[in-house]
Amino acid sequence: LLNANKINCLRVNTFQGLHNLKLLSLYDNKLQTISKGLFAPLRSIQTLHLAQNPFVCDCHLKWLADYLQDNPIETSGARCSNPRRLANKRISQIKSKKFRCSGSEDYRSKFTGKCFMDLVCPEKCRCEGTIVDCSNQKLTRLPSHLPEYTTDLRLNDNDISVLEAIGLFKKLPNLRKINLSNNKIKEIREGAFDGASAVQELILTENQLESVHGRMFRGLTGLKTLMLRSNSISCINNDTFAGLSSVRLLSLYDNHISTITPGAFSTLVSLSTINLLANSFNCNCHLAWLGKWLRKKRIVSGNPRCLKPFFLKDIPIQDVDVQDFTCDGNDESSCLLSPPCPSQCTCVDSVVRCSNKGLRILPKGIPKDVTELYLEGNHLTAVPKGLSTFRHLTLIDLSNNSISVLANYTFSNMTQLSTLILSYNRLRCIPVHAFNGLRSLRVLTLHGNDISSVPEGSFNDLVSLSHLALGTNPLHCDCNLRWLSEWVKAGYKEPGIARCGGPDAMVDRLLLTTPTHHFQCKEPVDISVVSKCNPCLSNPCKNNGTCNNDPVEFYQCTCPFGFKGRDCSVPINSCIQNPCQNGGTCHLTEANKDGFSCSCLLGYEGERCEINPDDCEDNDCENNSTCVDGINNYVCLCPPNYTGELCDEVINHCVPDLNPCQHESKCLPLDKGTRCECLPGYSGKHCEIDDDDCVGHKCRHGAVCVDAVNGYTCVCPQGFSGLFCETPPPMVLLQTSPCDNYECQNGAQCIVAHSEPVCRCLAGFAGQKCEKLITVNFVGKDSYVELPSAKIRPQANISLQVATDKDNGILLYKGDNDPLALELYQGHVRLIYDTLNSPPTTVYSVETVNDGQFHSVELVMLNQTLNLVVDKGTPKSLGKLQKQSSVSLNTPLYIGGIPTSTGLSSLRQGADKTPNGFHGCIHDVRINNELQDFKDLPQQSLGVLPGCKSCNICKHGICRSLEKTSVICECHPGWMGPLCDQEMGDPCLNHKCLHGKCMVANVAYTCKCMEGYTGTYCDKKSNSSNPCRILKCNHGQCKISEHGEPYCECDPNYSGEHCDRENLCQGEIIREVVRKQQGYTSCATASKVPRLECRGGCSNGQCCVPLRSKRRKYFFQCVDGSTFTEELERHVECGCSKCL
Repeated sequence: LLNANKINCLRVNTFQGLHNLKLLSLYDNKLQTISKGLFAPLRSIQTLHLAQNPFVCDCHLKWLADYLQDNPIETSGARCSNPRRLANKRISQIKSKKFRCSGSEDYRSKFTGKCFMDLVCPEKCRCEGTIVDCSNQKLTRLPSHLPEYTTDLRLNDNDISVLEAIGLFKKLPNLRKINLSNNKIKEIREGAFDGASAVQELILTENQLESVHGRMFRGLTGLKTLMLRSNSISCINNDTFAGLSSVRLLSLYDNHISTITPGAFSTLVSLSTINLLANSFNCNCHLAWLGKWLRKKRIVSGNPRCLKPFFLKDIPIQDVDVQDFTCDGNDESSCLLSPPCPSQCTCVDSVVRCSNKGLRILPKGIPKDVTELYLEGNHLTAVPKGLSTFRHLTLIDLSNNSISVLANYTFSNMTQLSTLILSYNRLRCIPVHAFNGLRSLRVLTLHGNDISSVPEGSFNDLVSLSHLALGTNPLHCDCNLRWLSEWVKAGYKEPGIARCGGPDAMVDRLLLTTPTHHFQCKEPVDISVVSKCNPCLSNPCKNNGTCNNDPVEFYQCTCPFGFKGRDCSVPINSCIQNPCQNGGTCHLTEANKDGFSCSCLLGYEGERCEINPDDCEDNDCENNSTCVDGINNYVCLCPPNYTGELCDEVINHCVPDLNPCQHESKCLPLDKGTRCECLPGYSGKHCEIDDDDCVGHKCRHGAVCVDAVNGYTCVCPQGFSGLFCETPPPMVLLQTSPCDNYECQNGAQCIVAHSEPVCRCLAGFAGQKCEKLITVNFVGKDSYVELPSAKIRPQANISLQVATDKDNGILLYKGDNDPLALELYQGHVRLIYDTLNSPPTTVYSVETVNDGQFHSVELVMLNQTLNLVVDKGTPKSLGKLQKQSSVSLNTPLYIGGIPTSTGLSSLRQGADKTPNGFHGCIHDVRINNELQDFKDLPQQSLGVLPGCKSCNICKHGICRSLEKTSVICECHPGWMGPLCDQEMGDPCLNHKCLHGKCMVANVAYTCKCMEGYTGTYCDKKSNSSNPCRILKCNHGQCKISEHGEPYCECDPNYSGEHCDRENLCQGEIIREVVRKQQGYTSCATASKVPRLECRGGCSNGQCCVPLRSKRRKYFFQCVDGSTFTEELERHVECGCSKCL
C-alpha cells in the first residue's frame, strides 16, 4: 500500500522481482505518467488502485489503457487529468487511438521510465517538436527555464538589450540554433554563451551592437554560422572573432565598418563564406591588406566595395591596386583604442566602477577626466594618495573597505568633490585638517566606523555640507564633543541617527537632541578612547620597543635587537623561546608566517605540537571494553572475563596457570568465572576442603576411624573384624553356629542376627542367600542382556534404575511387528514406538539422567497407550496408538543394547551407523513388579559385569571398552602387559641394530642405519646404484618413482625440490557442506560453508594454529523436509602460537 504519498515518478524496474504481489495501491499520489513495462514483473497481481493521480493521457500512456482492457484489475476508477479533451474520463474505457502526443509532449515525457520529466513549455512561448518559439513576446531578458530537449530556440522580435551570463545554455545540451534577430541588443556579457558548445547557428541580425570581441562568444566552440548583419559595428580588430575556429559562414552585411585590422580573420580557420557588403569601407593604407587577403583566399565574399576615397568609390576592394591604398596624414583607423580603462573596472563616459574587486591599491589607468569613482567593497587600508590627481571628481565611494586612518589634507585638491562616502570602514580618529579644501562637499558619510571623538574645527571648510552621517559610531559625548552637538543643531546637518557611546550617563543619547549642557567632563577619559587618536598612549610596542605616531600606519614601533614585527612581539630567531611543545623540534622557516615550524614526536600534531589526537576515535576494542587514549596508541580496558590487546579473547580460568580448582577436580569455565566439580571426598568453592568422612562414622567396639579420600577406614581393636569392626572375636560355643550349615552365595558373608543366620550381600546382589544378580555394569561396546519374552503381557509395567554419565545408549528394546525402544538420547530418555516406520512415534523426557547418579525409569503399557515416567515425574505419553500393539509376541526383550545382527536402521546413531551401546549401570529391573535376576539368563554378551563398580583390573592403566571383547587396559607410561602390571625397561637395551643407531619408538625401537646399510636391523649392505644417493632431502624422505627417478617426499610444512623451503603459516579457505544427524534424519547446510585451514610452519618451536574464530548461523535442510538454523564456529585468522 503506497497510497496517500507524494510519489511523482516510478522507474520501470521499481517492482522488479515482486512475482507474488497480489494488490498494489498507488492511490492519491502525484503520478502524471507510468512507463510501459512497470507492471510486467507482477505476475500474480489481482487488484490495482491508480485513482487520484494527475495522469497526462498522451501517447506514452496508451499502453496502460490496453493493459487495463486486457487485465480489468484496476478497481479504483483511475481517470485522466490532461489533456482537456480526455479530462475526467476513465483510462480503462478510453480507446487507445485517443492517446496521442501533440507538439512537444512526446519529447517532454520520453524518459519518464528513468524518472526524468522535462520542463514544460515556458510561458509566452510555443513548443512544437523540439522547437521553442518565444518570438514577438516583448521579452526584455532571456527566459530562465527552457526544456532540455530544445534544439531550435527562437527569441527574435523582442526587446532584449543585454545578454547576461545566467548559465542558461549549460542546461540545454541539445541546442543547435539560436535566433536573436530584431532585438535591441547592445551588450553581450562575457560568459553569456557558456555551455553552448553544441550550437551551430547564432543569428544576431537587426540589433544595436557597436563593437564585438571574442570574449562575447566564449563557449560557442562548435559554431558554424554567425549572423551579425544590420548592426552598428564600426571596427573589426584582431580579437573580435577569437576562439571561433569552427565558423564557416560569417555575415557582417549592413554595418558601419570603415576599416578592418590586419589579421582580424586569421582565427577563422574554417571560414568559407564572408559577407562584407553594405559597409562604408575607407580604402586607405589601413585597408590595403584586405584586398590582398581576398585575392589570396578562395572565400566567397560578395565583392565588398570601397566608399572612400571618392576616386575608388564602388570599386571592389580586391580589384584595387596596392599602390592606390594611400593615406594623406589625416586618415586614422577607426579601430583606434578607446579611452583607457583598468581591466578590473568598467568605464562608462566619466564614471569608473571598481567595486568588489578585492583591490588593495588604486588600479592604474583610470581616466584623468573621471568624475565618479566607485571603490567600495575592496581591501583598501588607507585613502589612496593617487586620488589627489583626479581634480574633476565629484563623487568618491570608499565604503566597506578597511581604512583605519585619515591623513591631514588628504582631499585638499578635490575642489569639485560633492559626495564623499567613507562608511563601514575602521576609522578611529579624524585629524583636524583631514577635510580641508572640500568647500564643494555636500554629503559626508562616516557611518559605521569606530570614531569616538572629532576635533573642533574639523568641518571648518565644509561650507556646502548639507548631510552628515555619523551613525553607529561610539561617540564619547563629553565636553570635548560639545562643539559638534552645537554644530549639527545649528544646521540640522545630521538627521538624528548618531548616538553617544559614553560616558555612562550619556550612553544611547542622540547627538542632535541632547541639550549641550549635558556634554561635560566629569571623569578621566578611558585610555581606549584617548589612544584612538594617540595610539602610543596604550603602549602597543612590546619588549621595550619605542612607539611613534604615524599618519598612515597609525603608529610604528622601533624594536630592540632580537625582535621584530608591528608590535615587536616576534623574535628574530623564532626558535629562541622554544615554542614547540611536547618535545617537538623547532626549525627556522622563512616561508612560514611565524618564521618557524615544528617537527613533532609521534603522537602529537598541530603547529606547535600542542595537540594529542584522540586515538580512540577509531579503535578496535571489543566486548564493550573501554578505550583509553595514549600517545600515538590506545589501551583497551577489558571487562571481567576478557583479555588480550583488544579484549577479544575470553579468559579461560581453567588453563593450568589460572585453574583455581584443587585436588584434581574438574574445572568448568562459566561466563563469569569458573565452577569446580569436586571429586568425591572434597568440597568447597575450589575443592580445597578434604571432607572429614569420620564425622558420623559407623566404627564399633571402640575402633579408631581413619579419614581417607571419600571414605574412611575402621582400625579394629584386637579380635574384632568386619568393615565397621562389628564382628566380635570368635566365641567358644557349646552349640553349633547357625551359619555353620547356611550357604550364602556370590561371596556374601553370613552373620548371626537374633540367633538367625543372615547373608550380607555384596553390591549388585539380592535375595535371601544373595542368589539374585540385580545390578549389572555395561562396559563393552556391544554388551547387552536378553530377557525371556514369556514374562511380558499386553498390559505391562517395566521399571528400572539407570546410572550413567554418557549422552546416548540403548536402555531397552522389544522387537515385534511394531518394535518398541527406550534409549538415552543427548542425556534425556527417549521412547520410540514402531521404529520400522519413518519417522517413528517418539516422546522425550524433560529430565536428564546422565549425571552419574541413579534415576528411575518406568514404562507403562495400558489400553493401547504407552507412558514414560522418569524420577516419578510427570508422565510423557505417546497417546492412543494407531494399531493394536504386538509387544506380547514371542520376541526377546533386550536390556542395555541389542545384538549386532538385528540391524535396526532407526536406532543407528553412531558415526559408523551402528546403534550406540549403553555404558553404565542398570539396577532393579522389574517387569510387572517382579524383580529380574540377571545371573542365569540364556543370552548374555561380553562386557557385562556384575555389580556397579568401575573396572579396576588395570593395575597401572585405564580400562577401555572394545567393540567385541569386553575391556582392554591402556597402560600409563613406563608400564606394559595385558593388565599394565609389568614395568617397561629401556627398549634399546640389548637392541639388535648392527650398523645403525637404536631409536626408541613408543614401547619398541627402530634402527636408523648408517650410510651404505639397510634392513630392519641395518644388517644388509645397500645397493650402490640406489638413485636416492644423489638426492638430498633436507626435511623429508627420498622416494623412487615408477620410472626409477628419485624424488623428495617432504615433511609437513616443507616444500621444494629438496624439501628446503619452509611454508609460511597462512590460512587456506576450504568450502564444504556440513552434515549433521538430527534425530533419525540426516541434515546438511543449504550452501557450502567456508572453513579456514591453517597450513605452514613457524619458527621458535611454535605451531601454525587458528588465532581467532567467530560464530555464524547457517541454514540446514534435512532429508525429511524439515529445516533448522544452527550456529557453527569457524576460524577467521591463522598465525604462529604455542603448540597445543
